[in-house]
Amino acid sequence: MSKIILLNKPFHVLSQFSDKEGPPGRPRATLADYLTAPDFRVAGRLDYDSEGLLLLTDDGLLQQQITNPRHKQWKTYLVQVEGEPDDVSVQQLTDGIELKDGPTLPARVRRVPTPQIWPRTPPVRRRKSIPDSWLELSIREGRNRQVRRMTAAIGFPTLRLVRTRIGDWSLQGLAPGEHQELSVHMPSRPAKPGSRKRR
Repeated sequence: MSKIILLNKPFHVLSQFSDKEGPPGRPRATLADYLTAPDFRVAGRLDYDSEGLLLLTDDGLLQQQITNPRHKQWKTYLVQVEGEPDDVSVQQLTDGIELKDGPTLPARVRRVPTPQIWPRTPPVRRRKSIPDSWLELSIREGRNRQVRRMTAAIGFPTLRLVRTRIGDWSLQGLAPGEHQELSVHMPSRPAKPGSRKRR
């Protein structure tokens, strides 16, 4: 049995256990501030300024299955944007956006009411003259800062980004900084080259 950890990564926490590139004398928060898991590795990163579901596993094969784009794991986000996207803008995101590194795959997108989630610390800066709104957006890719670039490309900058689901794994029931360890049954692994079954 493989093991997996579901962590609700808070805002401004690195998706790693140490900070080797931070400014001198100003260490940034890391996963080590929230859990001790020496045998686990992150399966799919989450940006420093994003929040929500982060997966860690002690199984390299499972890590590859979660992160490899060929397996097309849907990742779902709650996205607070500046402005109020209309039907045309939502359809643009759904169809795919042309970014500098190429077009995105079609996404699942819908407008949602303000979700009942924890307040962010520090709070999101808002402009009084411009309203904000929320989208639920699911993608099957993992490009660098992809969701933020997608909403910016249609004129609605992302103010807050919370990942709520990766494949079958959900953030439900986890407060910021909390984690849950699960056992996962992996399918039979392929035999190593040159290996033979004993009779």
